[in-house]
Amino acid sequence: MDKKRLLIIDDDSRNIFALENTLRAKSFDCMSCLSAEEALKLLGTDVHIDAVLIDMMMPDMDGYDAIPLIKEIPSRESTFVIAVTAQAMTGDKEKCLEAGADAYISKPVDVDKLLQTLREI
Repeated sequence: MDKKRLLIIDDDSRNIFALENTLRAKSFDCMSCLSAEEALKLLGTDVHIDAVLIDMMMPDMDGYDAIPLIKEIPSRESTFVIAVTAQAMTGDKEKCLEAGADAYISKPVDVDKLLQTLREI
């Protein structure tokens, strides 16, 4: 089985570091971007990505703005997008899904829950 390639988008490099180390240990191939703008440029290329994990609260462009733009990229409309957010209030999950996310994970990330979600891709 080929390794699944994930793109992690988060403005905090410590979050990227922690997620990448955890996911690499579980045999995922990881790439990362520190901004949604950088991620959109990357996703506009033909680089292979199986799923995107995007932090919903980032400066400049947040996940709520970025997810619809990711889904508008012709080769990415079916890319699996997981919203990752510290916002765990009532209605936040629905808000993320309305923005176009396929799944929702709250911070601190429950690794077992994340892995279970990634099995869906």
